[in-house]
Amino acid sequence: MDIGMIGLGKMGGNMADRLVRDGHRVVGYDTNEEAAAESASEGVEIADDVADLVRALARPRVVWIMVPAGEITDAVIDGLRPHLDEGDVVVDGGNSNYKDTLRRAESLATDGIHLVDVGTSGGIWGLTEGYSMMVGATDEALELVAPAVETLAPGDEEGWGHVGKPGSGHFVKMIHNGIEYGLMQAYAEGFAIMRAKEEFDLDLGQVADIWRYGSVVRSWLLDLTGRALAEGSELEGIDPWVPDSGEGRWTVFEAIDLDVAAPVISMSLIRRLASRDEYEFSDRLLAALRNQFGGHAVRPSDQ
Repeated sequence: MDIGMIGLGKMGGNMADRLVRDGHRVVGYDTNEEAAAESASEGVEIADDVADLVRALARPRVVWIMVPAGEITDAVIDGLRPHLDEGDVVVDGGNSNYKDTLRRAESLATDGIHLVDVGTSGGIWGLTEGYSMMVGATDEALELVAPAVETLAPGDEEGWGHVGKPGSGHFVKMIHNGIEYGLMQAYAEGFAIMRAKEEFDLDLGQVADIWRYGSVVRSWLLDLTGRALAEGSELEGIDPWVPDSGEGRWTVFEAIDLDVAAPVISMSLIRRLASRDEYEFSDRLLAALRNQFGGHAVRPSDQ
């Protein structure tokens, strides 16, 4: 099938490459000339602009967008929309907030244009391993994009699914990332406890490798934990500053809105936020309060 790809960065470029390798014709566009050139070397046809990309595609046209969530996604869709016709499909494969997706789908539908949201997991490994894909779409739009999704997924009938109407794909991906926060935090805390037990002098990389096979806690995240620890158990050179891309926050907000208790996901998000407090103000205030009410010693700061 013909497919347009807007956004040829790390993930978008890998997805375009995987599609080309499976025999699909991909016409790509990116404002980053270096990214465009790299995809061109893999067989992606590069358009001069969005209008050129749309003209190059067979009808009904399918244009897949892989850009950061938020205003950039809106800007790309707004720039694309005048060049599309009734029956064409816009696929948002980024990590958009599902509420934004609902708004965009409703707006595009007034012109008869379908919006398909594909919550995508797989990161830099997707090119070789395939992507986990949660698809929100009408039945009509799904039929048009299914060949591409099947190529990008680990298998024709595995690693992807039509989870519901437009908006549902990004909703499920949001919850997926919230769960990921909790899993990552649990691994991090467990290995920190083992590291602190100095009398056993544990090889944490070895422990991770043992758990990867047969254990109830085995997972791909544990595989990646083992890789990280094999490169140095002390993780030298890595600053303990943990960012978040938004989905964890949205998951916590949704849990509150729905009156669903989600303490693990919520606390894992809070822990990430705490990692960025350069001056650890709250902890310093706690120490000061102990000194105020109990006369407990305060350790001087070296800052």
